[in-house]
Amino acid sequence: MPPSLNHEGVIALVRDRPAFAASLLREVLHAEVPHFTEARLTEATLNQLVPIEYHADAVVLFIDLVDHENKPVFGTICEVQLQPDARKLFTWPLYSVAARARHECPFVVTVVTADPATSRWASQPIDLGGGNQFRARVIGPEGIPRVTDRDLASREPQLAVLSVLAHGRGDVETAVPIARAAVHAVLPLPEEQRVLYSALIEQALSEAARKALAMDTQIEKFFSEAHRWSYDQGKTEGKAEGEAKGKAEGEAKGKAEALLMFLRQRGLAMSSDQQHRIRTCTELATLDRWLDRAFSAASVDELLA
Repeated sequence: MPPSLNHEGVIALVRDRPAFAASLLREVLHAEVPHFTEARLTEATLNQLVPIEYHADAVVLFIDLVDHENKPVFGTICEVQLQPDARKLFTWPLYSVAARARHECPFVVTVVTADPATSRWASQPIDLGGGNQFRARVIGPEGIPRVTDRDLASREPQLAVLSVLAHGRGDVETAVPIARAAVHAVLPLPEEQRVLYSALIEQALSEAARKALAMDTQIEKFFSEAHRWSYDQGKTEGKAEGEAKGKAEGEAKGKAEALLMFLRQRGLAMSSDQQHRIRTCTELATLDRWLDRAFSAASVDELLA
């Protein structure tokens, strides 16, 4: 199954700011992380001594100055899990041990999931045999804070977006303040991050929460600009049907432009016919499917197949 927008988006939160992994461990899991001066992404391919290759979602290494030399002091393998996968109960212990051997420092596996059932499944101890057990550190929706404070969201924009992913489909009274704080935090970010994070926020919200937020002109403008939506501002109340149609067309156009931006960022070659097909697509379900494939497709032909 190809990676989804949510899967790749959560990984991007860590890749955009590797130190965010330490925030998750310290503030969400209340785990002890040694003092470090730098957090860096490192090789995510974890090999055994036999020629079998395993690839983690993201590997973050924490570096500190020890005896006038930069040395690894701690590390975490960040895994985004959308649903249970029995194979991971065998690979997660391997990830931790292989990374520990490579970097010669303690390593933990941090699993992030917005699904309560997956959180319970991933939290179970893994029997290694001989009385030994391995346990991943799991951040489920119940453990992800409801970030409504704008100052906190501005300091931790990735945490604010993750909060929307975990709680955006809950009751509207909870989801709307979380989404507002996240939008406030995302606004100053570079365009590439802003576009991706806005797509994650919007997709994570329930229809009721999106309708409530549509009353907020700043947030409506945020989604409009981030996705290059084009709305007709000259509509009157007597043209409600045309207004709804214009908004749907604007949403489709915004998703098409976001998709084209992602494909260009990935360096995938597109013919003029392919660009035209994407830009003129008005079926939101099709555009959503293409967006989900955009991170993993090897070519635009594969994406549109």
